[in-house]
Amino acid sequence: MRGLSNYYLSCCVNTLLQTLSATWELTDLLERWDAAGERADDCNVPLQLRRVLVTMRGDLPQPAPHRDFLHCLDRNRIRLNVQHDADEVFLSILNFVQQQMGNKNLALEIHNLYKISVETHLRCLECSSIQTRKSHMLSLPLHIREDDNTLEDCVKSFFEDQDLRGINNCFCKGCGKKMPSRQGIKLCALPDILCIHLKRFRNSRGFIRKLNSRVTFPENFDPSEILKEAFSTDFAQSGCTYTLYAVVVHCGSAESGHYTAYVRDRADKCWYYADDSHVQKASWGQVQTIFGGPNSRGTAYMLMYRRHLTQEGQQAELSG
Repeated sequence: MRGLSNYYLSCCVNTLLQTLSATWELTDLLERWDAAGERADDCNVPLQLRRVLVTMRGDLPQPAPHRDFLHCLDRNRIRLNVQHDADEVFLSILNFVQQQMGNKNLALEIHNLYKISVETHLRCLECSSIQTRKSHMLSLPLHIREDDNTLEDCVKSFFEDQDLRGINNCFCKGCGKKMPSRQGIKLCALPDILCIHLKRFRNSRGFIRKLNSRVTFPENFDPSEILKEAFSTDFAQSGCTYTLYAVVVHCGSAESGHYTAYVRDRADKCWYYADDSHVQKASWGQVQTIFGGPNSRGTAYMLMYRRHLTQEGQQAELSG
């Protein structure tokens, strides 16, 4: 792994580039893109992304050059010298790939790498009529409590039915007006890359504050084991085991923070810690220190899980 220099508060983008570099499914798709016919454009995010991911390969001691990519994002309104939210920048990069990539079939494949398909059911609590709507997400936003959490409990909470009342009333076609409703979400399809966003920032009376609550997460987990009631009748995928391969870490407060990353190497299966230009070997034990809690220096903010199919009787791999 090669580090990336901090250039005009670029730690957020640096961290995301390390996670994208570790997503070989993405790099393989970008390599298949014949961009020879593309106009050389300093504003083309997927073109600049492909170039910077190529420069990040290898074990050269000096940081990989990435200023062209940072300036490209700046031209697309992700400004330099501004603190950004990692999940927002991640989703923006994926949107730019969709919009600016000339090969729309490859752009769709990249989009589908992260696509979580869901079906929302809205039942009126007065007339019991049901409205359904299919949609998708590119990251799973999980609410966390102020006390201790587990990833499994946060995922379960996301898919629990929720009553919508008062200002949250929804329009009911049967009643012809806004009525109290019960909303439920069902999973229709899971992606190859499952991005999970731990929502640590809260708006409290106009002020943003960060929750350093402890959130434990496993190296391997199977959503089908904890969400048996949340799967749609249309769900037809087999093999839902996921392995963690990257974590975006946030240090500091809502007003002033810094991003780093833990990523797992494709070849030796070991963890590495990337803090801008500084990269060092790490361990699963060190990754566990970012679960959070009192006096924690850094907390996990985004989790990247890779789906893999295991043969019968074969166990998911663990890091060294």
